[in-house]
Order: sequence, then C-alpha cells, then structure tokens
Amino acid sequence: MSLPPPPPPAAGDPVTQADSLGSVTPEDWAAGPPSQAQPLLRQEAKGEEEEGEETGVRGAWGTGTAEQRRRGWGEAAEAAAAEEGQGEAGGAAGSVSPAGGAGGGRESWRRLLAWLRRRQPQCCPCAAPLPRSAAHCCHGGTKMAALAYNLGKREINHYFSVRSAKVLALVAVLLLAVCHLASRRYRGNDSCEYLLSSGRFLGEKVWQPHSCMMHKYKISEAKNCLVDKHIAFIGDSRIRQLFYSFVKIINPQFKEEGNKHENIPFEDKTASVKVDFLWHPEVNGSMKQCIKVWTEDSVAKPHVIVAGAATWSIKIHNGSNEALSQYKMNITSIAPLLEKLAKTSDVYWVLQDPVYEDLLSENRKMITNEKIDAYNEAAVSILNSSTRNSKSNVKVFSVSKLIAQETIMESLDGLHLPESSRETSAMILMNVYCNKILKPVDGSCCQPRPPLTLIQKLAACFFTLSIIGYLIFYIIHRNAHRKNKPCTDLESGEEKKNIINPPVSPLEILLQSFCKLGLIMAYFYMCDRANLFMKENKFYTHSTFFIPIIYILVLGVFYNENTKETKVLNREQTDEWKGWMQLVILIYHISGASTFLPVYMHIRVLVAAYLFQTGYGHFSYFWIKGDFGIHRVCQVLFRLNFLVVVLCIVMDRPYQFYYFVPLVTVWFMVIYVTLALWPQIIQKKANGNCLWHFGLLLKLAFLLLCICFLAYSQTSLMYRNVPKTSAPSFPDFPDCQINKKGAFEKIFSLWPLSKCFELKGNVYEWWFRWRLDRYVVFHGMLFAFIYLALQKRQILSEGKGEPLFSSKISNFLLFISVVSFLTYSIWASSCKNKSECNELHPSVSVVQILAFILIRNIPGYARSVYSSFFAWFGKISLELFICQYHIWLAADTRGILVLIPGNPMLNIIVSTFIFVCVAHEISQITNDLAQIIIPKDNSSLLKRLACIAAFFCGLLILSSIQDKSRH
Repeated sequence: MSLPPPPPPAAGDPVTQADSLGSVTPEDWAAGPPSQAQPLLRQEAKGEEEEGEETGVRGAWGTGTAEQRRRGWGEAAEAAAAEEGQGEAGGAAGSVSPAGGAGGGRESWRRLLAWLRRRQPQCCPCAAPLPRSAAHCCHGGTKMAALAYNLGKREINHYFSVRSAKVLALVAVLLLAVCHLASRRYRGNDSCEYLLSSGRFLGEKVWQPHSCMMHKYKISEAKNCLVDKHIAFIGDSRIRQLFYSFVKIINPQFKEEGNKHENIPFEDKTASVKVDFLWHPEVNGSMKQCIKVWTEDSVAKPHVIVAGAATWSIKIHNGSNEALSQYKMNITSIAPLLEKLAKTSDVYWVLQDPVYEDLLSENRKMITNEKIDAYNEAAVSILNSSTRNSKSNVKVFSVSKLIAQETIMESLDGLHLPESSRETSAMILMNVYCNKILKPVDGSCCQPRPPLTLIQKLAACFFTLSIIGYLIFYIIHRNAHRKNKPCTDLESGEEKKNIINPPVSPLEILLQSFCKLGLIMAYFYMCDRANLFMKENKFYTHSTFFIPIIYILVLGVFYNENTKETKVLNREQTDEWKGWMQLVILIYHISGASTFLPVYMHIRVLVAAYLFQTGYGHFSYFWIKGDFGIHRVCQVLFRLNFLVVVLCIVMDRPYQFYYFVPLVTVWFMVIYVTLALWPQIIQKKANGNCLWHFGLLLKLAFLLLCICFLAYSQTSLMYRNVPKTSAPSFPDFPDCQINKKGAFEKIFSLWPLSKCFELKGNVYEWWFRWRLDRYVVFHGMLFAFIYLALQKRQILSEGKGEPLFSSKISNFLLFISVVSFLTYSIWASSCKNKSECNELHPSVSVVQILAFILIRNIPGYARSVYSSFFAWFGKISLELFICQYHIWLAADTRGILVLIPGNPMLNIIVSTFIFVCVAHEISQITNDLAQIIIPKDNSSLLKRLACIAAFFCGLLILSSIQDKSRH
C-alpha cells in the first residue's frame, strides 16, 4: 500500500526552495536524496526546539518553515535509501510506473528498515556543542520514533479534523432523530403507558420508568395537586397496602391500624383531600354494585379509582378452574361500568403481583404464580376488548408486577410486598395523575409537550428566514463563482486569467452563523422540549463518578506538552485549569454526585476557582493594559451572554436559570466599575509613584466593605428549626428562609433587574448563588495585584525549569501548600451538614485555590508543561457549562438525555461526542458574531448598541405580554 503524501503547507508558511520540489511520494524515495536533505538534517541537529505547527508538540525536525518540517520525513528516508546505494536506487526509480507504485513504496520501506537495523548510534558531526554531554549524540531510533509520532498525528489530523467530527455528529443526530420518530410512531407517543407498564431499578430502591423521568412528590406538592379531589381504592389486602402508601405521601404520620377487612377513610381538611379504601377482596356482585353506584349521574364520582383483586378468589376456591371462569364472567360484567367511569375519572386496574411461593403459609399454598398469570391475562384481555372500535380508557397498572419481581423475596409472608415496593407503586400513581397538573421539571412522564410561546414562535421564524436567506446567498454566490471561473487555454495549457477570490462579506458570515445557530437550537429544542428523545433520572454511585474522573486524568496526563511561556498562570495553564475543572463538573452533574456531600464541597471549590480566575484575569488586563473603553466591555459581555440570551428565548427559561453566566457578568461589571472609577489607577501610572499602589488597595478595601454590607444586609437569614412559611427555601439550605428584605434584595428586585435575576418570582436563588462565593473574586483581584507587583520588582524567577523562589522558600511554600490542600480536603470530606459547610465555604475556599496555584507553579518543571487535552476543553468551557443543561443532561439538568436506550455506556459516548461538537461550534459562532456585532469603531458600536437596546426593550414587552397571558 502506498504511503499518502504529507499534508499541504499552511497558508501562512513562507515559500522556500523546497516548495518547488512538489509532493514527496514513496516512488520518489528511490531516486536518491535531494540536495536539501543534508541542510535540513543539520538544522535538526542544532538542538533548537520549536512547537509543532498543528499539534503543539515539539517539532521533530527543528527550526525552518512548516513546509520544510513536513518534507523532513521524506528526506530522511531518502537519505537512508541513498546510503544503501544510489545506483541501485536509481535503477529502481526508473522501473517505477503508476501501476507499480505500490511495489516501489514497499521496496522503499524495506530499504529504510534495513538501514535502521544496520545503523549504529554515532555522534552527529554537524551538531553544535550543547551544555549536556548526552545531547551531543543523536540516535536513529529516537529520531525515527519522533518522526513516526509526528507523522501519525499529522495523518490523524488530516483525515479526522474537528470539521469532520462535526459532520459526523450532524449525521448521527439526523439518524437518531429518524429512529426515534419511527419508534414513537410504531410504539406510540404516550409516556404514561411506559410509566404504567415498564421500567427497571437503578440500584436497590430507585425506579426508572422506560423513556421518561419520575418526580418524587413532597407533601406540599401532593396536597397542591390533590386539593378538592376524591380518590378511591377498591380491592383486597394488596390494594389496601397501596392505599396506605399513597396516603403517607400526603400525611406521613398516618398509621396502619384498625380492622383490616373493612373500609378505611382518610381526609386532609387543610387541602380538602379525601382518600377512601373500600374492602372488596373479590371481583363479584358486591364490587360491581359499588362501581355501579358511581356511574349514576346523581352521585359524586371519585376523581381517581384504583381497583384490583384476584388472590382471594384463588384462595377461597382452592385455585380451581371454575373460579377462574367465574372471575372472567364477573370482570366482563364490570368492564363496561369501568369504561363508563373512565370517561370522567381516571380508572386504573391493578394487575396481581407475583408471590414468593417458598414463604407462603399452608392456607395460601394454592396461590401460585401460574394461577396469578392466568388471572392477569384474563383481566387484560377483557378490559382491552371492552370497547370495540377504540382503545380502552381503563388503564392497566402492570408496572407493579415488574417491581414485585425484583423485591418479593424481601416479603415477610410471600404475599404482601415490602414497604419500599409499595411506596414506588404509590409514587407512580402520583406521577400519572399529578404530572400533567403541576408539570414538574423532573417529571417528564405523562407530560405533554409545552405549547410554543409567542417569543419562541418569533425566534423560529427568525432562524427559518436566516436559513433561507443563507441558502439563497450561497446559491447566488456559487453561480457567480462559476461564471468567473478561469478557463484553460487548450494549446498552452495555462489559465487565461487569474481570479482572486473576494473576501467573505460580513453579511455572509452573519447569515451563515445564524443558519448554523438555528439548526443547533432546533437540536436543543428536540432534546429538552419536544419529547422526541428519551430522558432518565440520575442515580449516583461512587463508581459512576470516580471511574470517569480517573479516565480523563489519565488522558490529560498523556497529552503533555511544553508551554510557550513559563509565567505563573500563563494562558495555556489557565486553559488547562478551566478544562479539567469543567470536565469534573460535567461528570459531577451527570452522575448526580451532589447527593454525596464531600464531592459537593469539592465541586463548590471548582466553581469558586472559576470566579477566582474571573477576578484575576480581568484585573490583570485592566491593570496592565489600562483599556477601559466601551469596546472591551461590550466584547466581554457579548461573549459571556450571547448563548444564554438565545437559550432564554428558544427554551423559554429566565436569565437567572443559567446562574453562572449572571454571576460572572455581574462580577465583571463590579471589577470594571471598581477600576474604571476615578481615580483610574493602572500599572504604568503606579510605577511612577508608589502611592498609587496604596490608592488601589483603598479601592479594593472599599469593594470588600461593599461586599460585606450586601452579604449581611439580609439580617433575618435563619437556619434550622424555623417555622415553615410560604416563602421558598434555598436548594442547598433546606431549612433556610428570608422573611425580610435587605439591601441586596431591594436592589435586585427593582425593574428591570428583577426580570434578569428573579427565578420563580423572587431573587432568593440569585442571593444564594452570589452569597456562596462572595469573596473569591476579590481574592482573585488581590492575588493578581500582589503577583504583578512581585513580578515587576523581579522577585520571582519565572525562567524555564527554575523554581519560583529560592530553594528554601520554594520548599517551605510547597510544604505549606500541600498541607493546606489536604487539610481543606479532609475538612470537606468530614462535612455532615450542608448548610453549615456552605456557611464556611466563602471564607475557606480560597485556601485550596491558592494551595493549588502554588503547587502548580512553584516547581519550574511543573510550570513549563501543560495538558493540551485539558486546555482544548478549557477554551470552550463556558459553552460546555451552558450546553449541558439541555443536550447532555435533560429536563433542565435534572435528568440524563437518552439517545440510545438500553445501552448506557454507548449512549454516554454518543451524546458526549455530539455535545462537545455542538459546544465547539457555538464557540466559533459566538466569536464570528462578536467581530461583526461589536465593531471597533465607536460610532458604529454606538449604533449597534442602540439596536441591541431596542431589541431587549421589545423582548421585555413581549415577555410581559406572555406572563399576563399565562396568569
């Protein structure tokens, strides 16, 4: 097989004499070495290292243009062939024809391998003297290993680029969408059927319905759903168990006492909820009469009826076939009554659960699973055939069979289910009835697709017009390009004219970007609003969190490269830091690790570290550059908020829902205002007079004072044993409420700030998020000031391979950092109460952040390398954080998106691949649009800002109209 030629030269590479040689092919290797081979080898032997053009690794062939570096691999092989014998090689070259190229290539490889076997390590005469004696010798094996490594990576990049990955992701999305559409058309689109009939256990007690998510209802939610409702349970002792479990969702203190073989009433007067159990252990005339009464128009009908019985019939009649025949006759007479009731009420027939025959008492030995299956088949057949021309309205509750099959071994008597199984069945009943009423985010079962809002319809029209506009523009541009294509003179073989492609117009970039964005937003909507793809609940285990963490750490270490600069927190290092933190946070979210407190506390530090970098990075920029212009501010605000604003429109979510972006946006404005207000103190001014440093410290002290004032202005924040009110509680402070407005709440409750920072009608979520990391941005600014001051006075040693301080100081600081890092981890791992740990977090999180920075930067060798794998993800970390809400996770981060059901590992691989490709494309779209929408010219920028202000005013008006129509 012939070896493919190396990739073509990059557009920015200078043209050299070597460029005129053309592509080096295996057929050319046998012709002997060209004259440029030895100079290139001499350049390589000088020991000068240079980063690879595409991969970021050290170049295998030293300095020179990228084209020379590409040709180096062919020339080395040519030299090997020449050493074996130029005369023989020349003869071989003369015999090579296009048809026999593969044979010539194999012959060249054979000669190259023979040369490597014969070649002995020798000193390179052309090498310049180096400080280390080992560097004087260059070995053929090492050189060829580097040659093969670079060649392999370039070939991979050539055939599998980011662009080809995105094309593959697009094809995967289209195929998956078609498959899911076909599946829903064939199997039906009613998730209630899946909830009532199928599912599996995640672990021991967590039930996962097929294709949808089940919400765990709290007491207040259950009462709110069932207010003024009447629910009736009719049947035997198993139905009585289900009744008790259902009532305990409303009132956990309700006790199972009294005569078990009689009717049991329950009523909650605060919510006007009435739940009754009616003792009818057999399907007979007594049950029929009870149901018949409800069919009369003058009698109030229950809103929900849950019925079922069979085991008593088996037991009383000793499992005879006559009893089964009588059961069929009785249920046939009851079926029309149930069907009539189902037109106005929700009617569920509960199939009989299996038994554990080994535990059954002697008087129940006739109740076998074979008999139970026969009774269930009869009930299903009769109920489904009760209506001739349409589907039965009576819903068969068969999922309890699946639950019992997994848990019946835990039964005390072999007949009645353990309490955990009954609770699961009761929660399924609650989901079936209440999900369509309360519409919980993490309860996708039995929920219809939400209707499109006015803003969503307008957004769909805009993106559709953008796609059509770009297609028209593309067709016109392509036709014009064909007309202007230069024709070839048949006699001379030369082109008559040379047409230079015109630069891409801003309009084309704008239309193309919005076209791509429209397609991406369609995918977002399909994943998390259209109910096209499946969703599942999260389930945490230690292995689902820690095994992926170990895997990505190994990958990150494997892609280890040298940095361009060795300063503290250089660009490659900060990208690497953001990258691995983002990957850990993603694994944290998809594994549901927030339920494990030690992991939660460490993830809180990672979020704080992001904000620390915000303070460090923006302070350093303003302090060094002194650029307080409006263009810089608009660029940062646009890049931070563009995707979130689009998602707020398309996904119908408030701005505060994507809490991290409001957080970094507000802190960026705080940093900007702090440094831009008079007197503007920058490094250039402070170098002339040390008093300006003191002035900047006063500014930072005033900022800290303002932060403390806002944090402690909410004086009525209370913890534990507080009487519950109607005020919402914080998600991570379950016993924490605010019942008095402070300065913070008054500021962010003002219109139009309230439209940005309110969630569910209040600013408590925003208050919690801001307060949790209120000091870390200040710490980042202070660290940047101290570091830049030390750097200016040349106190730090930031050379390659050098420790940051003297050996003694570096070792001491390194020891203190390691101890501090481990101390914080031990404290976080020993946390028992989330509220108390959250209270201490704002003050102590900086300890582990600073410890990590010192550990990472004090040793010179650690500061000189970085992981390109993590750095790549760090460049799109913001997009990854935001996109995960809808196209990697599901139900607004509460669940997991399922593209490939039945294979969790393959599903994660495919969904992650698409998710990363989408995030990378959105990052590029944002950068392209930022260049167009935020121009550098101030007059043009002011006009664009006026248009943006008008757009947001219209958005606020439409949002107000929507809110009124909803209420």
